[in-house]
Amino acid sequence: MHHSLPHFEDWPRIDSAIKQDPLIETEVARLVSLMTIEEKLGQMIQPDLRGVTPELVKQYKLGSILNGGGAWPNENKRASASEWVTLADELWHAVEEAYRDRPFRVPFMWATDAVHGHNNVFSATVFPHNIGLGAARDPELIEKIGVITAKEVAVTGLDWTFAPTVAVPRNLRWGRVYEGYSEDPEITYLYASKMVKGLQGSAEELKGDQRVISNVKHWVGDGGTLEGEDRGRNHYDESSLRNIHAMGYFSGLEAGAQVVMSSFNSWVNLANYDHSPQDGEAYNHKIHGSRYLIDDVLKRKMGFDGFVVTDWHGHAEVSKCSDGDATYAINAGNDVMMVPVYEHWIAVYEKALADIKSGVISMSRVDDAVTRILRVKMRAGLWDKPCPSKRSLAGKQSVLGAPEHRSVAREAVRKSLVLLKNEGQILPLHPDQRVILTGSGADDIQKQSGGWNLTWQGDENSLADFPGATTVKMALIEELGRDNVTYSPSLDVPLSKQDVAIVVIGEDHTPR
Repeated sequence: MHHSLPHFEDWPRIDSAIKQDPLIETEVARLVSLMTIEEKLGQMIQPDLRGVTPELVKQYKLGSILNGGGAWPNENKRASASEWVTLADELWHAVEEAYRDRPFRVPFMWATDAVHGHNNVFSATVFPHNIGLGAARDPELIEKIGVITAKEVAVTGLDWTFAPTVAVPRNLRWGRVYEGYSEDPEITYLYASKMVKGLQGSAEELKGDQRVISNVKHWVGDGGTLEGEDRGRNHYDESSLRNIHAMGYFSGLEAGAQVVMSSFNSWVNLANYDHSPQDGEAYNHKIHGSRYLIDDVLKRKMGFDGFVVTDWHGHAEVSKCSDGDATYAINAGNDVMMVPVYEHWIAVYEKALADIKSGVISMSRVDDAVTRILRVKMRAGLWDKPCPSKRSLAGKQSVLGAPEHRSVAREAVRKSLVLLKNEGQILPLHPDQRVILTGSGADDIQKQSGGWNLTWQGDENSLADFPGATTVKMALIEELGRDNVTYSPSLDVPLSKQDVAIVVIGEDHTPR
């Protein structure tokens, strides 16, 4: 993989593969002119599946929901594809009913974290985490993974994935290092465009029902916090922020990514100004409140015309916001507010509505947000797509974890393996060797699979939650025979009878 990484003296103007369509722009403007303040605000609020019902979706004319890690239909971790689609239908029809008496309609969409395959869904294909894929040095493989992931998301009736993560982790103490492709911005730059292309396809393919909306995240600098602190303080100068931590956005947005997610971290820099200093309390530099990076840079300088979504309750970390007040973050340029919990999103809605009516949030800011949201929905063909159950892949359980998809996953595993050294030519192992197997990860599917698997942290899972999966112990016994493998977590057997030791380690899950 050889590439000359560009250096950007300033934030570059994006030339997106998905161009503005005058017909879409005209229709979006017409719809925005007809919508009430309440209808517009409904597009800007995104609760979690566990904090909303079809009745509330209808009442507030919500534009979207998400299912965070550990959220499934009917709270059933092993929900089938058809169960996902049934719930997607209920939510879709709730919004259709809400607009029944209006001279127009605005379709609903459902977002999910399909970050290494459709990993929140039982029996879906799971690919190596991004840090492993980065080691593969194979951009074309990344695009294939994106195509497969999009298909499996479409099977469940969903429309949008919060992927790819294009963080550039620079400190291994950061707990989310595994979500980034590499500490090398060149790898992230090359991969981001390929994953976006795989997930979304071309402008025409995005309108079809086998691709999904792609979302690059987290804007920007989450991999560069001081001492690797999660949600911590990034002190990089602006040139380094741009040429190290933003490289995946430049290529991902050029490939046509339609959504950008704001980041939890702060950027401590004089350029990151307080856009409402009259409010009293000092701005704490959290990027969810950064008008400079979200509006001045991303939207204006770079020309990004999709929409910006906040991260999970991320507005509340801004000093001038609270659980139920997202006004400062809205005025910074965030378009969709991901506020998962019922009482919080209701409070955010009511506070924002009051602030719109009083002029604290301008109608131009609201109209900009809603224009961007409707533009993306129209580019994704949501006005032309039928309800989720009527789409071409809907409910097709056999597509989840299909053999041809798992074949690509196995290819990705092989290519992501890293051999640091092989002194004495210990590898490859021979079928007749006697192996002692030890280590906390040797027979632990949770350590083997990691985070973002059915649940956010990948915990509370068992082998039965991953159909067809094998632990290292199971695989060695299958390949070498039970007589040649001694499994001893405590190493309480004679080592002299063994030819080779295999040690499998992994971190224990530590609750936040």
